[in-house]
Amino acid sequence: MEIHNVSAPYNFSLPLGFGKRPTDLALSVILVCMLLIIMLSLGCTMEFSRIKAHLCKPKGLAIAMVAQYGIMPLTAFLLGKVFSLTNIEALAILICGCSPGGNLSNIFSLAVKGDMNLSIMMTTCSTFCALGMMPLLLFIYSKGIYDGDLKDKVPYGGIMLSLVMILIPCTIGIFLKSKRPQYVPYIKKGGMIIVGLLSVAILVLSFITVGKSIMFVMTPHLLATSSLMPLMGFVFGYLLSALFCLNAQCRRTVSMETGIQNVQLCATILNVTFRPEVIGPPKGK
Repeated sequence: MEIHNVSAPYNFSLPLGFGKRPTDLALSVILVCMLLIIMLSLGCTMEFSRIKAHLCKPKGLAIAMVAQYGIMPLTAFLLGKVFSLTNIEALAILICGCSPGGNLSNIFSLAVKGDMNLSIMMTTCSTFCALGMMPLLLFIYSKGIYDGDLKDKVPYGGIMLSLVMILIPCTIGIFLKSKRPQYVPYIKKGGMIIVGLLSVAILVLSFITVGKSIMFVMTPHLLATSSLMPLMGFVFGYLLSALFCLNAQCRRTVSMETGIQNVQLCATILNVTFRPEVIGPPKGK
């Protein structure tokens, strides 16, 4: 695969069978299971009446889309310029900024007592819109960073899979809350316990898979950019929703949804665009 106009600041060498080892497979399976359990639990917090209210008055959704696909791509592009990132670093940050909201944003919205109906609707809508917005934004912003055609690298299959993994368990959760509310407390409590155990397993497997090599890849400028981008998303998302007079609960939700991206889609684009030695862990680390 040809590399177009990207800096190669590292000498990379991947571990034997990287991405196909038993630990890699186990990590992928655990992540999928945890996501399904989380979305089922979050679906149990949603209500048909509030979903209908947001659809009939989509002010919050409209503001969220503007924040998601207006603020974040521009923020990512400018941060790459301000911190003089290498082309591949700037490209990684840009792809992340052009990605839709991730499932982690739903968890953070729950943690800050946001509107879960709006949160999951925002994640669903931004993921659906990513089918068109990601190729358009990458085409616009990648000029001068990457000479290839990034819009052809958008993982449409991954985006559709993300939609399925959001909608199906959430729909089941909504149905259970509506028709079998007596089961909801057990689902929530059981989900928290299972997710806690799976989180420990993910941390262990992640350390085994990646180890300390990530510390050698994260340069100070890249670390600063990676920290500032979600922070600016939180701030600008909140300010934009406040400007349009959304209530406090919705402001917190828009803030979380704006600042947290679907990094899995970003990683997928990078993996199909560049050779493993360009984006893998550094040799000898």
